[in-house]
Amino acid sequence: MIDLILTTFDWVPEIPRGFVRDLRVRWALEEAGLPYRVESVPFGERNAGHFSHQPFGQVPWLKDGDMSIFESGAILLHLGEMSDALMSTDRRERARVLEWLFAALNSVEMASLPWSIFQFTGDTQSGPGRKQLDAFLKARLQHMETALTQREWLAGSFSIADILMADVLRLVDRFDGLAEFPTCRGYVARAVDRPAFARAYADQIAHFAAADPTTSV
Repeated sequence: MIDLILTTFDWVPEIPRGFVRDLRVRWALEEAGLPYRVESVPFGERNAGHFSHQPFGQVPWLKDGDMSIFESGAILLHLGEMSDALMSTDRRERARVLEWLFAALNSVEMASLPWSIFQFTGDTQSGPGRKQLDAFLKARLQHMETALTQREWLAGSFSIADILMADVLRLVDRFDGLAEFPTCRGYVARAVDRPAFARAYADQIAHFAAADPTTSV
């Protein structure tokens, strides 16, 4: 019996495919070799059952037996506790993983996500607010460029911190936002070159494509 059940949307439009955050969880599960299955909830109609698992109506969430965990960072931390392929049991190394896990969410993604939303919507306005947002992201990326110099992975060996940080930076790279940051770009390239990422990515793309209204049966 498989106790780990990952829930994501049944379908999303083509533009966000490959970047929906269940990918982070799929990637971690593939890295650890943990058996799991995927369930779906409707993209267009988010009912009370959905909100009972994810109070913001988002995805993913993970069921582990009688537990249901939402937020990709919390899920990755839970999986890290289950496998030393995702997080070392050494106290010092674990502390470094946690530092960078939260840095990805609190220091980098808080700058990259608003910037990425502008890119997704095609908003090319260059007013003062947008310029400040661009400068904020650039400053964060410069700090990451320095941190990644002579470092293959953030906390020594590959970990959930790298899954999260690489996924955050991968979205910036989609819109060529890493053009001035070759070390960050190289880090993302190393991460997505891992077989576990390739499997997770292919599975997510296939999952959403299978539900396309135009797909012939």
